[in-house]
Amino acid sequence: MARCYSDAVPRKKPLPEIWLLSDARNDAVLERALKRLPRGSGFVFRHYHLPEEQRRRRWNTLARLARSRGVSAVLSGSPAMARRWGADGSYGVHPGATLAAAHSLHELGRAHRAEAVLLSPVFPTRSHPGGKALGPLRFRLLAHRSPVPVIALGGMNAGRARRLKWPRWAGIDAFLR
Repeated sequence: MARCYSDAVPRKKPLPEIWLLSDARNDAVLERALKRLPRGSGFVFRHYHLPEEQRRRRWNTLARLARSRGVSAVLSGSPAMARRWGADGSYGVHPGATLAAAHSLHELGRAHRAEAVLLSPVFPTRSHPGGKALGPLRFRLLAHRSPVPVIALGGMNAGRARRLKWPRWAGIDAFLR
């Protein structure tokens, strides 16, 4: 695959190529999905729909399973919260987040302190019905301008990642089956 990101950010472990993101829609199948992920993948726990106490319990269960399978467990929240909860990193717009989210060139520029950025939506998604997708060409144009490695998100699955010829991708619905 073509070089498609800057490797300027040093890491203790290699940046995973495949990521699973959680939400209310895939909660019932997360255990099965985590067991199917290849060793060395990543898991981003979001679960914004749960009250904090329930969210923490669900995190503990899923993070333990992820780590037993050799999958990094990243918590959506501030870096301080991620440290308190024992996460491998944090996801979000917080300064110092391990993984950032971006939907535009401007947001990519703000992600320069993250280890990687999830750029979305590449394709139409069930998460945002009727929303405008970047499409493969615009995704590539933006991704090549990123100061950090890019993870493709939005309507992604293994087949689309192969067609996109992009080494890193994340999915929500991709792991529902």
